[in-house]
Amino acid sequence: MPTDNAAFIGSIPENYDRYLGPVLFAPYAADLVERVGVPDGASVLELACGTGIVTRRLRDRLSPSVKIVATDLNDAMFNYASQKFSPGEIEWQQADAGELPFPDESFDAVVCQFGLMFFPDKDRAVREAYRVLKPGGSFHFNVWDAIELNDFPQIAHREITKFFDHDPPTFYEVPFSFYDRETITALLTGAGFRNVEIATVTVDGAASSVADLTQGLIHGNPVVGAIRERDAALLPEIEAAVATAVSESCGDPPQGRLQAVVCAAVK
Repeated sequence: MPTDNAAFIGSIPENYDRYLGPVLFAPYAADLVERVGVPDGASVLELACGTGIVTRRLRDRLSPSVKIVATDLNDAMFNYASQKFSPGEIEWQQADAGELPFPDESFDAVVCQFGLMFFPDKDRAVREAYRVLKPGGSFHFNVWDAIELNDFPQIAHREITKFFDHDPPTFYEVPFSFYDRETITALLTGAGFRNVEIATVTVDGAASSVADLTQGLIHGNPVVGAIRERDAALLPEIEAAVATAVSESCGDPPQGRLQAVVCAAVK
């Protein structure tokens, strides 16, 4: 039976960064990093750094004296991100968010953009973030709100699943599955965090063209692997269907609503 557990491998990181980065991730990276305040000489840990979109924002905004350690479990994404920086700008380390290779109380802030939804053991990951934070340190992260509140992914998921009567690709269900505010609050307070703040942030997503956005929505995440496992010959038809649906709903160049849940807590 096909699986939807394919990694962000091959050309996916490049397509993710080029076609989805400016549309879905850059606006929220700017928002998230603006919320991170640390003194000169502090240390910041980024979890699930992906292609380095938040990493770049952190490095550009924070003092050069702030040490930034960027981590990810996925080799392909991690390697792609590291190539975008000069030697010494960032400390890179492959790491599992559920088992961080850092001593207790090592960091003044932990940051994670759109990663928590993918962690298999969210409670463990949150407790690890708590463990490596210094007393008074802050944890900042965001997660996507419901897919119905995010136009571009909703269209892609709807159109892709139409092609499969049985066992449709389910990748898009994962990043849009963890947004309940009470659940998030309970997860944080259960790990020991205090001063939990949760905000809903809506932005107007804008892509350069329907063609570019379609490329990202299909080839910029593991859904493309799930489609190929089921029937690779359908890819051109699926691309055409997604492009048509995006154009009809959002125009060309497309504009659409995006919504995320942004969270902060203190140790």
